[in-house]
Amino acid sequence: MRENQVSDGGSAAANPKPPAGRSRMRRALGPENLMIGAVVVWFSVLVLFPLGAMVRGVFDSGFADSIRSLGSPVALHAFWLTLGITVVAVIINTFFGVIVALVLARQRFVGKLLFNGVLDLPFALSPVVAGFMFIVLFGPNGWLGRWFEAGGIRIIFALPGMVLATIFITLPFVTREVVPVLQEAGTEQEDAARTLGADGWQTFRRITVPSIRWGLGYGVCLTASRALGEFGAVLIVSGSVIGKTQTATSYIHQEFTDFHYAGAFAASLVLAVASFLMLMTMEVIRRRVTARME
Repeated sequence: MRENQVSDGGSAAANPKPPAGRSRMRRALGPENLMIGAVVVWFSVLVLFPLGAMVRGVFDSGFADSIRSLGSPVALHAFWLTLGITVVAVIINTFFGVIVALVLARQRFVGKLLFNGVLDLPFALSPVVAGFMFIVLFGPNGWLGRWFEAGGIRIIFALPGMVLATIFITLPFVTREVVPVLQEAGTEQEDAARTLGADGWQTFRRITVPSIRWGLGYGVCLTASRALGEFGAVLIVSGSVIGKTQTATSYIHQEFTDFHYAGAFAASLVLAVASFLMLMTMEVIRRRVTARME
């Protein structure tokens, strides 16, 4: 027993406990905390600091001038035009996005893999390139544009072209959010509803829609956020005519290049706040989806 005590004492002497301060330092410099710190720094540099600079720019340029610039007819027209295009794009892409999602999740057909890949083209394609595509297709000398021009319908440098470009850029969002939800839900409940005598519309309204509502809401928020901030494709197809085809992002670009920083900062802050509200809405939806799956 005495030998054990001597042995234990020798072990304790050979391996003394580190000081409490050193232990806290090691925990503070652990890999988990270092990763958290790196994420905070990265997020601050890319998001928080630019947002703070934008808010400061509004006040440095003159708060009264910023508010006055937002109330100008040109700015109001740009924001209302952006809002109208966003609403139309959201409605159309929600409708067709759900249909495409149902086809991809429920049907088998030749070329499905190719179609599924092409659907993501707006993610990979530059918006500027997309704008030039629409000019080639719907321009005055384009493949289809000459026929519309002959009928008195103008697509490029007009509202229809701006809507088409926005729809194209925001095309995949609803489908990509709804497809996984449909695959997770399966077809058991829909098959049971049909067995009990429900027709296709009743099954879709009472079974399918409730099962995809949170994924659908997430896709709608993503579509709206992307449409509000679209610049490249819409700039190409609209021509950015002040008071006619100028959207909110084009207005910001115009104000900045004309050195009217008060209007540029104020309009940018409005779009940033709108995007933030969309992100908060998506976060609420994500939490509900997660809670529902658990």
